[in-house]
Amino acid sequence: MKNLYVVAMLAATLAGGTLESALAEAASKTAIKNVVLVHGAFADGSGWEAVAKILEQDGYTVSVAQPPETSYAEDVKYTKAAIDAMDGPVVLVGHSYGGSIITEAGNDPKVSALVYIAAFALDDGESCASIEQALPQASKAFKADSDGNWWIERAYFAADFAADVPPAVSHFMAQSQVPISTDSFTHKVTTPAWKTKPTWYMVATADRSINPEQERMMAKRAHAKTVEVNASHVAYMSHPKETAKLIEEAAAHASATQ
Repeated sequence: MKNLYVVAMLAATLAGGTLESALAEAASKTAIKNVVLVHGAFADGSGWEAVAKILEQDGYTVSVAQPPETSYAEDVKYTKAAIDAMDGPVVLVGHSYGGSIITEAGNDPKVSALVYIAAFALDDGESCASIEQALPQASKAFKADSDGNWWIERAYFAADFAADVPPAVSHFMAQSQVPISTDSFTHKVTTPAWKTKPTWYMVATADRSINPEQERMMAKRAHAKTVEVNASHVAYMSHPKETAKLIEEAAAHASATQ
């Protein structure tokens, strides 16, 4: 009888262990732990460093896409490549012009949620240019060169783009800025992903590159969970903790509802 009891207890323990492992495996499959970060115009992916570090410390796998800003099609292609490289569902995050990119790239079936950081959440038939014309931004420092690429005049870069980061940082950003092509800025979006994907939005209330009222409008029509921060256009750099928190909220919500 004693031997039978030992066998029975062993079987129960093994069964429990198997069940526990199965539950753990199921949880790991449903938890969204992949994040793709997409930079905007005049910048590159290095600005996401602080946000990426926080996310990584919290257990997320982060990819920083590097769209070249040479054309809208190329920029979407580079972003989709970053999404495809992930091994599971993704939270897709875009800043500024990067919002225009994720609005179409976000239709990828791997994308479970969208997060816009002071970004263009465009509707069908809209472009970044049309949004700026409808309600202009404060900055007048955007200038085109002879090749149709747009720049921010260096003398105004800090005030109009990155007023709340250290001066040395904004100075180097002005030196290393990545120009955006006219095609990227004027391309009209089709099939916005925010119409079918859960969406979050961070409004930068001191933004001089996108009018904050336009940010609120785009967030509202996307039915986005919205937070506001007193920040310049580069809110993700000056408020990395708040940005990471919003991304993690999107990941948790998408994990619970998928």
